[in-house]
Amino acid sequence: MKEPGKIRTFGFFGHGGSGKTTLADTVLFFAGANSRQGKVDEGTSIFDYDEAEIERKVSLNLALASCEYEGVEFNIVDTPGYADFIGEMIAGVKAVDTGVVVIDAGEGIGVGTEMSWNRLAEENKGKALFINKLAKPETDFTAMFNQMVEAYGTSVAPVSIPIGTGPNHKGVVCLLTEKAYITKDGKTEEAPVPEEVKADFDTYKEKFIEAVAELDEELLMNYLDGNVPTLEQLKPVLKKGIAEGSVFPLFAGDALFMSGIKPFVNFVSEYFPSPEEIQPLKIKKDEEDAEFDPKDFSDTVAYVFKTVSDPHLGDLLYTRVFSGEISSGANLKNIDAESSERIGQILGIQGKDRKDLSKLGPGMIGGLVKLKNTHTGNTLTSGPSISLGGIEFPTPPISVAIEPKSKGDEEKVSNALARMHDEDPTFVYRFDPELKQQLISGMGELHLDVVLSKLKNRYGVSVDTKKPRIAYRETITQQATAQGRHKKQTGGRGQFGDVYLRLEPLERGEGVVFEQEIFGGAVPKNFHPAVEKGVREFTSHGYLAGYKMVDMKIVLYDGSYHTVDSSEIAFKLAAQIAMKVACEKAKPILLEPILYIEVTVPEEYMGDVMGDLNSRRGKIQGMEAVGRNQVVKATVPEAEMYKYATTIRSVTQGRGFFTGKFDHYDPVPAEITQKVIEQAKKAKEEG
Repeated sequence: MKEPGKIRTFGFFGHGGSGKTTLADTVLFFAGANSRQGKVDEGTSIFDYDEAEIERKVSLNLALASCEYEGVEFNIVDTPGYADFIGEMIAGVKAVDTGVVVIDAGEGIGVGTEMSWNRLAEENKGKALFINKLAKPETDFTAMFNQMVEAYGTSVAPVSIPIGTGPNHKGVVCLLTEKAYITKDGKTEEAPVPEEVKADFDTYKEKFIEAVAELDEELLMNYLDGNVPTLEQLKPVLKKGIAEGSVFPLFAGDALFMSGIKPFVNFVSEYFPSPEEIQPLKIKKDEEDAEFDPKDFSDTVAYVFKTVSDPHLGDLLYTRVFSGEISSGANLKNIDAESSERIGQILGIQGKDRKDLSKLGPGMIGGLVKLKNTHTGNTLTSGPSISLGGIEFPTPPISVAIEPKSKGDEEKVSNALARMHDEDPTFVYRFDPELKQQLISGMGELHLDVVLSKLKNRYGVSVDTKKPRIAYRETITQQATAQGRHKKQTGGRGQFGDVYLRLEPLERGEGVVFEQEIFGGAVPKNFHPAVEKGVREFTSHGYLAGYKMVDMKIVLYDGSYHTVDSSEIAFKLAAQIAMKVACEKAKPILLEPILYIEVTVPEEYMGDVMGDLNSRRGKIQGMEAVGRNQVVKATVPEAEMYKYATTIRSVTQGRGFFTGKFDHYDPVPAEITQKVIEQAKKAKEEG
C-alpha cells in the first residue's frame, strides 16, 4: 500500500465522444499497466468492457483502474459523457480529487463538458483540461484555447501546446520542461522546441505564468515589476491552486496516437494533489452545511459512491477512502444506515478484473462485498459520526411501460429492476395501481434501451414495451345540484335512501372535499359516512372517462329516510345516483398532467428547440444562459412528451439534454378531450 503522498486519484469527464476512455486507456498503457493500448473501437478497452459498451462503442458505466508511474500510484475513474448516463458522472465526481475535463478539438465545449465542470466545481474538486483529438482535420488549438478562456477565465493555465494540428500534428511542447515530445508510431521522443512553435511557446508560456502568478500577491507584484518567476517559485503556488480549484492546467494532444501523454502523466505525478493535499469536502452535519478535512482525521472515513451487481459476488460496492484505512476483518459504522458492518473481502478493480487486497488507505478506491446494509451514498467510519452525505441524482424524465413476455416472470423482472436501480439510481421503476402498468423511468431512450438489454442478457427475462398511459383527472366547471333516490322493494325489508347533493368547483390542487349541511335530521348522522363513501367511490373512477375526479366540493344538504327500509348501502347507492346526475349538469372537463422541463442546448439550436416545444403545446416560461449554453424553461403536457429525448438529441445533434418533473394539471383542449374519452372507452371494452 502506497503512502498517501504517493497517490493521485483523478478521473476523466466531459462530453460524449471527446475521447475520455481512450485517454484513460492510453495512460494505463503508457505507464506499463497494460501490454497494449486499449481501444474502444476494437473492443479492447480496459474501461469499456461491458458487452453493451463493446457493441455500441460508447461508455455506459463508470469504470476504475489503477497503475503506477515512476513510484506514484494513479487511481483512475472513467465516466460516460452522454446525458443519459449522467448518474455515473455524478458518482465519479464524488470519488476523485481532481477531474480532467476532456474536450474534442473539433467540437469544443459541449453540454456534457458544462455538466461535468459545474459538478466538479460544486463538489470543490480540482479541475484540469485536456484538448484531445488534435490530429483530426481542421482543428484549431488557438480557437480552442480562446474558447476555454472565454468559458473558464484567465485561470486556464496552458501546460502543453501542439506541434501542428490535423494531418500535420507531430506531438506537443511542454511549457514547463521547455521540451518537445514528438510522437511517431506510438513512441514518444524528447527533442528541442521546434522553430515553428517558438513564437507560440513564448505567448502561451506568458499566459501560464500569469495564470499562476495571479494566485500569489508577492509573486504577481514581482512579475509586474519585470521579474519573471522560475518554475521552482511557481511550483508550490501551482500545486496549491490545482488543489483549491483556482487554476486549471490545460494540456494538448491526441490520445489515440499517444500524443501529449508523457507531459500529461508527468504533470499528474508532480502537481496533482495527493489525498493529503485536497481541499475540505462539503458535508452535512446536524443538517447544517459543514466541511470535512481528511487531513484532520486519523480515523477511517470512507464513501460508497457506486454499486455494481456481480453475478458471483452479489453487490460490489465501489468505495473511496478519504482518511484512515479499511482492512479485512475490521468493524466499521455505517453512519447513514445507523448500523455496523464487518469488512470481509476487499478487491482491487482493474476494469473487469479484480484482485484481493488486504487493505485500502487514503486516496485508494476498492470494492467491498457482502455488506449487509450499505448502499450507494453511505459513509463508513471507524470513529467519528461524520456523513459525507448522499448523492443527489436527477429525476429521470422519461418513462415506458413494460410487460413480461412470459407469464410467471413478474417476480424475476421485479428482482432484476431492483438490482439495476441499486446500480444506477437514475433508473427508477414502479407499479402504478391507477394506470395498472409497470413503469420504468430513465434519463433518455438510450438509457432505457440499455436497461432492457440488461434485463434480457443478464437476467434472462424479456419484456414488451408500451406507451405509458397518462394519469388524466376529471373535474367540474360550475355548480350543480341533483337528487339521488334508491328505492327497492323485494318482499320483506326493502331498501330506501334519498339524498340531495350540491357540487361546487374548487381551485387546482384542493382535491375532493365532502361536507354536510343537514338540518332537522333529514338524513340521520349514522348514514352520513355511507353517503360520503358513495361519493368518494364515484369520484375515484370519474364521470367522463374513468379517471379520478379532483378539485370539487360535494355537499349533502337534504334528503329523506325510512325508519325500517333505510340502510347504509341504500344511502351509498343514492349518493352515486345523485353524483352522476349532478356531474352531467356541472359541465365536467378533463385535466391533463403538465410537466415543467428545462432543456439545455447550445445557443444555435434555440430556435429549433423552441419551435418543437410550441408544436407540443408547450409554453415557454423563460430562458437562462448557463456557461456557453442556454436553458429553455417550459411547461408541456405529459401526453406530448413521449420519446422527446430522441427528438432533442436529433434536433441538437446530440448536444442537448433535458430534465423534467410534474408541475400541475391543466384543462385538456376540447378537440383532444373527445379522443381521450374514446380511447378510455375502447380500453375498458378490451380490458
